[in-house]
Amino acid sequence: MTPAEKLQVEGCALRRGTADDAVGALVPGYVARPADADALARIMAVSGRRGLTVVARGHGTAMDWGGVPRSADLVVDTGGLSWIDHIAGDLVVEVGAGTPVADLFAVLEAAGQRLSVDPVREGGTVGGMVATGVSGPRRLLTGALRDLVIGMTVVRADGVVARSGGRVVKNVAGYDLAKLHTGGLGTLGVIASVAFRLHPLPPALRVVTIPLASRGHAERITAALRATTVVPAAVELHWPARLPPPPSTDASGATQPARLPPPPSTDASGAAQPARLPPPPPTDADRTAPAPPSPAVPHHGPCLRVVLEGTPEGLEARTATVLSVLRGAAPGEGAVPPAPRVDRELPAGWGLLPSEGTVVRVSVPPAESAEAAEALGALAGRAHGTDAVVTGSVPRGALFVSFAPGAPAGAVADTVEGARSRPGWSATLLRAEPHVHAAGVDPWGEIPGLPLMRAVRDSFDPGRRLAPGRFADGA
Repeated sequence: MTPAEKLQVEGCALRRGTADDAVGALVPGYVARPADADALARIMAVSGRRGLTVVARGHGTAMDWGGVPRSADLVVDTGGLSWIDHIAGDLVVEVGAGTPVADLFAVLEAAGQRLSVDPVREGGTVGGMVATGVSGPRRLLTGALRDLVIGMTVVRADGVVARSGGRVVKNVAGYDLAKLHTGGLGTLGVIASVAFRLHPLPPALRVVTIPLASRGHAERITAALRATTVVPAAVELHWPARLPPPPSTDASGATQPARLPPPPSTDASGAAQPARLPPPPPTDADRTAPAPPSPAVPHHGPCLRVVLEGTPEGLEARTATVLSVLRGAAPGEGAVPPAPRVDRELPAGWGLLPSEGTVVRVSVPPAESAEAAEALGALAGRAHGTDAVVTGSVPRGALFVSFAPGAPAGAVADTVEGARSRPGWSATLLRAEPHVHAAGVDPWGEIPGLPLMRAVRDSFDPGRRLAPGRFADGA
């Protein structure tokens, strides 16, 4: 019996792997496409008996996320697990893992409902969206993706089918295993189907786009918004890196490395005090001449987008409140940014991360979001002249630093280590180009609870056969 014949199971198409199926630089020996969850269980059981390493794949839009797998004997293509069971009266839907996200959204929209998630990748599947676990801008109002999952069917490395939750929002049967698999990058099992709770489509939407003159301007606006009752669905920051003056040199002419601003100081009691950058000393000319107005912030410059959802009547009052906040949060320093813009639709590409290049996820205390965006963008530009854009949810402190394709590994490493050096900040590589991985940039940094995570992995996949190396240190 040939190796391929030993892998043949009922209901599962099998073929040899090609370069188009490569996972990183690894070309799998075989690609299996099960037609349903039972066939998926059978192919996983057979691969387990043969000791094959397995990587799950939907449409392949996130195959370069996480670490680089050390081995990929078999790729399991979930494209055959594509179906939608929408229970509109209960605001619940169950979906096959291989279902395109766009197809799911179209079905729900036709029924006046939605899965309240902004996809961060274009062209992905439901299983890939859950396995990567990244939530888009509107998690502020409805919660993260993992909070919308009410049930899941997963096939373990040994072929055992595990189910948790169900199709009822208040179902509490079994352990909440779905939260382990959300963001697990397929290292704990292959997702077969997911049940979500839904929300009605909002009757109307407004997007207030606010050009920013400075970091301080952003901080004043977000502080003022927190004091209102407008309850935005998203407050999303867009901060392109600006290239400051060249790095300073020491007496010998050697270039000095760029550094993030120092972490907050502490007072005598040990309580953290907010960091402040002292202004440059004034010159005689500064004391006598009026300050010239700063140039207007260009359309492609830093901005905040405040998204409001609700009834048309209610949105008019809430939008007016936001605009009133802007009038009270002056740009300062003589800057005159363009007037805010109000739209009735989300902008093109809303929530999507770039499909190429390296992306770093940075978590910071929400009050430090604007500071982090400015500091990280400036670090990338000052140290390496690298194009980078920082985006993310200000009230959540969830930021993404997106580097242009081909950005030097040193720029990524400096930015990641700079973020990790600050108390309360963390940074992980969501997606890295091959030369960044080859340079040895640590994707994860220090991980709290890593021994527990290893123990969980050992209980689900003791042979470490599912996407080995894709998650941190065997976790």
